[in-house]
Amino acid sequence: MNKYNIEKMLPHDAPMVLIDNIVEINQEEKYVITSVKIKENSIFYNKEKRGISPIIGIEYMAQTIGCHAYFKNGCKRTELGLLLGTRLFENNLDLFEINKTYKIKAKEVFNDGELVSYECFIYNNDTECAKAILNAFMPQNSKEFIDGVK
Repeated sequence: MNKYNIEKMLPHDAPMVLIDNIVEINQEEKYVITSVKIKENSIFYNKEKRGISPIIGIEYMAQTIGCHAYFKNGCKRTELGLLLGTRLFENNLDLFEINKTYKIKAKEVFNDGELVSYECFIYNNDTECAKAILNAFMPQNSKEFIDGVK
């Protein structure tokens, strides 16, 4: 049973909330670990392949970053976060397999107040199966940013 409501943490509505649980939070070391169990009713599930494409791992990583931002923001949801890019994506999976649970770790390695960079890892059991560096933009005043874009 998860004691956190992931849907309150992320600026997404169902069915786009892809991760299931918060496994570990470490504010001192600036990381969060989440998990996802692959189910047939997952939005990106491919019935023919019986799994989910590994490229969706980047979104699992991004949503884990969103959870980290939530805790860093005093348990308040960040209204806007934009994925700017992914570097050094390495993947050892053919697909995320049905009924398996994967853990996703996002560790903040750079933050200038709005631009952030995270080292992200996905584990199958305790074996690393994917990793990447994700860069994001999290404006301090989302409303002003959105109004300025209009």
